[in-house]
Amino acid sequence: MNRRDFLKTSGAAALAAACAPRKKIAGQAGNDGEEQMIYRENPGNGDRVSLLGFGCMRWPMIKGPDGKDIIDQEAVNEMVDYAIEHGVNYFDTSPAYLQGLSEDAAGKALSRHPRESYYIATKLSNFGNASAQASIEMYHRSFEQLRTEYFDYYLLHSIGRGGKDAFNRRYMENGMVPFLLKEKEAGRIRNLGFSFHGSQQEFDYFMELEDSGEMHWDFCQIEMNYIDWRHADGVRNANAEYLYAELDKRGIPIVIMEPLLGGRLANVPEGISRQLKEREPEKSIASWAFRFCGTFPRVLCILSGMTSMDPLLDNINTFGHFKPLTDEELAFMERMAVQMKEYPLVNCTDCKYCMPCPWGIDIPGVFQHYNRSITEGTFAQSRDQKDYAKLKKAYLRSYDKAVATVRQADRCIHCKECLPRCPQSISIPRELERIARYVESLKQDTL
Repeated sequence: MNRRDFLKTSGAAALAAACAPRKKIAGQAGNDGEEQMIYRENPGNGDRVSLLGFGCMRWPMIKGPDGKDIIDQEAVNEMVDYAIEHGVNYFDTSPAYLQGLSEDAAGKALSRHPRESYYIATKLSNFGNASAQASIEMYHRSFEQLRTEYFDYYLLHSIGRGGKDAFNRRYMENGMVPFLLKEKEAGRIRNLGFSFHGSQQEFDYFMELEDSGEMHWDFCQIEMNYIDWRHADGVRNANAEYLYAELDKRGIPIVIMEPLLGGRLANVPEGISRQLKEREPEKSIASWAFRFCGTFPRVLCILSGMTSMDPLLDNINTFGHFKPLTDEELAFMERMAVQMKEYPLVNCTDCKYCMPCPWGIDIPGVFQHYNRSITEGTFAQSRDQKDYAKLKKAYLRSYDKAVATVRQADRCIHCKECLPRCPQSISIPRELERIARYVESLKQDTL
């Protein structure tokens, strides 16, 4: 693909200028004229990365011949082809995604295109076994699965949780950091960075490694959206505003994960949706969240885990006619964030790191159904509520349909095996117990 040089940005005015038309892209045009993907330049090596990145954690799934969930490779190929045709060139995966199936599906789809037409990002996801042998085997297997001879962006996966001790156990004591630095010198890793989930104190430690020269981070992947910007819990997860500022002052490029909080910011409660639609009737709810992240110039790429063509088409339209938010719009999004925090949602992003549950509970399925009932306004709150009987019946019926009875919240025995795997630090057993009590109160009509 022919691309003209991307103008570096350093502020709101420069950013708006940088979003001016650069290239014509084949395919459908959006409702604001000609479609033009936006690219950001990696200051470290000149990579021109599409502002929209394809997160490969949510590939579409179908049932295989044995009844088990498998990736729909034909659908993946179609989406990857369309994404590349429309200028997307950054694809992010991991050996941990979709219980080990994501990398292979990404490799099959991407290897059908010229290697220089896309950037591959994957991770050392050695959560379960951090021995040197297991970690090196995981690293080499990623090459095979992704059908590549080098990684453009390689991440130490989800460091932060557990702080210095966990980092040393997973990457230092086993010799993996020296090993990966040698791999970088050999050209098999072009950029070495990390993805972060954790507190401000834990993040500061990794910035100290950068400042001391003990480690150099080529890039960093953080969770950022208009809620977590200032309204993360502050104890287990740091505000993105702080993370961004620390990375920005050190000149470290930033990749964004969870811009939609696992889809929750694409399907917001009706009152918030109405306010967003009043301002931009023709734009999707999700576009506001993406525009929020893209407004900040240190952001190199914003990942979106797209499960079908519909969100891909919408995202191509958003980034093909990208408009950064104004100061007034940023203030408006802060008001929306405050309102969102008033809803009793479970902070689950549907990443499925907690799965499989040893007792068979569909943890993300339970949480997603519960959250969806709240955002769609079908949540039975009390017997005094208008249409309570109808809402109660609808919740119980849809719950049984969405989650098999043997996999529902009341089956949790509080074994706590899921807790260390959750990047959002959700108290999963406690939330499952809360939902189980809610369901039982509906059944007994004691709400």
